[in-house]
Amino acid sequence: MEPTIDNLENEKFRDSLATVREDGKRNWIYPKKITGFFFRYRTYLSWVLLAILFAGPFIKIQGKPLLLLNFFERKFIIFGQVFWPQDTHILLFLLLIFFVFVILFTVVFGRVFCGWACPQTLFMEMVFRKIEYWIEGTASQQKKLDAMPWNGEKIRKKAIKWSIFGMISILIGHTALAYLIGIEQVQQAIMHPPSENLSTFIGLIAFSAAFFIVFTLLREQVCLVACPYGRLQGVLLDKNSINVAYDHKRGEPRGKLKKSISLEENTGDCVDCGLCVSVCPTGIDIRHGVQMECVNCTACIDACDQIMDKVNRPQGLIRYASENSIMSGHQKLLTPRVKGYSVVLVVLMAAFVGLLATRKELGATITRFPGMTYQERTDGNVSNLYEVTFINKTFEDQKVSVISSDKRYQIEGNDGGSWALEGESRMEGRFFLVLDSKDVQQINEKVELIVLQNGEEAFTVTTNFMAPMPK
Repeated sequence: MEPTIDNLENEKFRDSLATVREDGKRNWIYPKKITGFFFRYRTYLSWVLLAILFAGPFIKIQGKPLLLLNFFERKFIIFGQVFWPQDTHILLFLLLIFFVFVILFTVVFGRVFCGWACPQTLFMEMVFRKIEYWIEGTASQQKKLDAMPWNGEKIRKKAIKWSIFGMISILIGHTALAYLIGIEQVQQAIMHPPSENLSTFIGLIAFSAAFFIVFTLLREQVCLVACPYGRLQGVLLDKNSINVAYDHKRGEPRGKLKKSISLEENTGDCVDCGLCVSVCPTGIDIRHGVQMECVNCTACIDACDQIMDKVNRPQGLIRYASENSIMSGHQKLLTPRVKGYSVVLVVLMAAFVGLLATRKELGATITRFPGMTYQERTDGNVSNLYEVTFINKTFEDQKVSVISSDKRYQIEGNDGGSWALEGESRMEGRFFLVLDSKDVQQINEKVELIVLQNGEEAFTVTTNFMAPMPK
């Protein structure tokens, strides 16, 4: 279809963000307070999700956190299972499963996660926005308050609001850090002076300040500018993806209400009241079609359904639907793309389960000490110094030792090459590998070392042994 003046006019909304004015300054969004079917169930779900979020650091599985993402110590606990750097390949599979699931979910259901389960939306719409309505009033009252000069009323309301926002941000900051370093360390930082846990204290301040800025100043800009998911959906969505959509076939051409609360003749069901725009937290007009800024929060659905009830028209002018279902009246879910992504997801999950089932309980890395070659001893022996790193992936204590499969070599140091390893711990050690100079066969020889776990062979590690030229 060739571009026309009308088409270009209809597409003008794509040239700018609703939150940016023509002069480039911020257009602050004041969404109207909304009620309705979807908002009610989003509220119920938000209570459950927020309870899980705040309770998460306290939930233990066999004495271990439900979720711990300790990037600082490179230690991750997921549903009570410990993962270390040696398990990177398993974590990569888990990450791939997550990404493929997100892709598959987005292809089918669009950006529904953003509106129903994203922490940004949960806190913004279900916590901070409700507090704002309670303190500053309706959207029009908030706009009036921001426009007035600083006086006693404005100072009082802003001070109360920002104080509450600050306290909630501190609570969120503590919770977020608990997922990174563990609830025990966060509690220790709270109970002791900042000087004793300076790094943790700085982290708490940084997290709390970041959340305060996000929910007080940035708000919807996080979804529009910072979050990559909105842009990703532009690549993933197709005409069969389910989104919050306006039924233009039913709604156009738009009409106006008469005094009798009925529609003009020969018009669509849309009365052009603009309520769907007024309640949108990102300030868009859903009637323009699928847009990157839409977070599928369903506020426009509830608003439109209320208007349809008043004008005696069926609900669903704005609803969850795909472009094809609006055009044809038929929703197709199992498209070739969906089937393809589903197959990939099943394969990845099967591989992940296989890797998890065959994962060794003990990890060990043995290398020659850097910067050193061999040592010739006065007793006629040759030795090499080695570094060993053990990781106990279980919750039980383990006794670990190293022996050589070649009886010519002897292990010296650290009780003959034995270590006591606590549960869920990492330990570094050193030992000497000793060989009689008469038994030297070559200057660089491969040596197979056997790692014993509680006296039983766990696995073998191959390393090099350096020695002088055989005589």
